[in-house]
Amino acid sequence: MRPAAPLPLSFYARTPEVVARELLGKRLFRRTPSGLLCGTIVEAEAYLADGDPACHASRGKSRKNATMFGPAGRAYVYVIHARHCLNVVTEREGAPSAVLIRAVEPLRGVAQMQRNRQTDVLRDLARGPARLCEAMVINRLLDGWDLTLGRSLWIAEGDNVAPLPTIAVSHRIGVTSAHDLKLRYYLAGNTFVSGTQKLNGKPS
Repeated sequence: MRPAAPLPLSFYARTPEVVARELLGKRLFRRTPSGLLCGTIVEAEAYLADGDPACHASRGKSRKNATMFGPAGRAYVYVIHARHCLNVVTEREGAPSAVLIRAVEPLRGVAQMQRNRQTDVLRDLARGPARLCEAMVINRLLDGWDLTLGRSLWIAEGDNVAPLPTIAVSHRIGVTSAHDLKLRYYLAGNTFVSGTQKLNGKPS
């Protein structure tokens, strides 16, 4: 598999709901000193700039969430319980919205991901945002990284050989507010999706 060209800025400069849905089937690339890692995005969650108390920017700008207020197409990496999570910034500058990448299906560099995660269980390598970041060596050093450069960390088109499986929609996982917002999107039936696929999920 050859590294593919990064998605353009125009892909990210849209509402997080649209970006989250269209990220499914795209490929996440991470170039490390040990080699190139890649996985297909199978699950993503949208976080809104307005009316979404679960969004990190809902209480205003801070040092930790400043990337969310910047240009679209940047990586927003935050830490929770000493684990990292990867988001992509969406919309226009000053509108702090983002999409959390919750899970990928490993495609390339699987052996390296297994070493990074210290497990041989393929299904568990990048199923969940913290596992994903550990498997693909994504940390706060990449916060603010320009995903359109095509270096170190970027997202590219999928193989486009076969049509995507059904996209399902559900409530987000692990949030303590805004439970009524159905902003989690995933590929129905994919075994690399995190959590349960019966959590209010429905085809869309």
